[in-house]
This record gives sequence, structure tokens and C-alpha cells, in this order.
Amino acid sequence: MKTFSETFLMENELAWEPAGEGMRRQIMGYDGQIMLVKVEFEEGAIGYEHSHYHSQTTYIVSGAFEFNVEGDKKVVRAGDGLYIAPNLLHGAKCIEAGVLIDVFSPMREDFIKD
Repeated sequence: MKTFSETFLMENELAWEPAGEGMRRQIMGYDGQIMLVKVEFEEGAIGYEHSHYHSQTTYIVSGAFEFNVEGDKKVVRAGDGLYIAPNLLHGAKCIEAGVLIDVFSPMREDFIKD
């Protein structure tokens, strides 16, 4: 498995990967310690509740999302952000189509294809 990305990653040169029904993602850079991921949601798409050992921060670029983190629900919109500590159960429903930027530490090895 490759443990680091190229230095420059141009949006128009990167393939989109499926990330669930109504969602797709682009890996925008990573090494073993950190990963930046852009995720595009269609209205109504659901990021089902899950947990992982990575720390996660999310920036809402556009749209509106209802996040549920350990039962705490909040609607976030463009310009908002959130932090999800490791191993917390979390998920999101897209209320208005939009884009999220997720940062994971360490990198999400499960997102890298050999």
C-alpha cells in the first residue's frame, strides 16, 4: 500500500470514487499521519452511522447537513466545521446538496486502493 500521495493533486485530474449511495469522494493528499478528502453529497444522501479510530475534522464547503455524533444532532452549513474524536459513533444526512472536506489522522488506509 502506498503511504503518501503526490505533491500536487489537481481536481480535474483526479478520479472520483464512490463513497455510498449519492456520495463520491476525491483523495486530495495524504501520508501516514494525515489525509485530506473531499466528499460530494446529493440531497438526501446518508453517511450511515459508523466509528473509526481516526481523529476527524470536517469543514462544510457548501450545502447543509444534519450530523449526529454520539446522539448529539446539529445542522451545519457552508462555513461551519466539526471535530469528531476517535471511536465516536457518527453519521450525516445531506439536507441540501453540498461538499465536505474531511481531514483524518492518521490516514484512512481503507480509502487507499493498491
